[in-house]
Amino acid sequence: MKLLPDHFKVFYFTSDCVEPYVEIIALKESKRRQSLCSSLDSVEEEPEYLEEAEGALPVLCDHSQLLGDHHLEKLAAHMPARTQGYPWQLVYSTAIHGSSLKTIYRNTASLDSPVLLVIKDMHNKVFGAFSSDPFKVSKYCYGTGETFLFSFNPDFQIYRWSGENSYFVSGNLESLHIGGGGGGFGLWLDTDLYHGSSFLSHVPQCVALQT
Repeated sequence: MKLLPDHFKVFYFTSDCVEPYVEIIALKESKRRQSLCSSLDSVEEEPEYLEEAEGALPVLCDHSQLLGDHHLEKLAAHMPARTQGYPWQLVYSTAIHGSSLKTIYRNTASLDSPVLLVIKDMHNKVFGAFSSDPFKVSKYCYGTGETFLFSFNPDFQIYRWSGENSYFVSGNLESLHIGGGGGGFGLWLDTDLYHGSSFLSHVPQCVALQT
């Protein structure tokens, strides 16, 4: 096992007999395209997503094993306005697709929408990240200041962009990193999703995402 630097706080660790629970939920493409093309439609015909009540919970097209209504309520209040009112669909789940970062990249390769990464550890703690861009292998960092980390431990905590750098998301075939600076990552996941760590709890002012 690869040793982590001393300043990292291990968020979760799983053994071969304990399944890591990871889900990635994406903005449903059909509805998003509808909004982008709505200006070409008749002004009398309103897109379906506008019919949803303001402040309503995000609509999940697939059942989530990790998110309940109380999670969705907290997350919805902090998501960008451009995501409000759209249905979301499950694009990756360890329960369905197995534990593989490569599969995450493959399943999100065709997306052009924000994604929500949700993790539940062996202590039933739920945490994750909202990414303005789908996850991909990239030499350079990508994403925007909309990106944030969150945790329910048990109270909801959000870590937003500090404005000090633009290290939002980066990834290769061996790991995925969200938030960075000061020698660490806001959230780090390994290739088989069995190990993860965070740099937030020690020096939040040095990372791209902070409270």
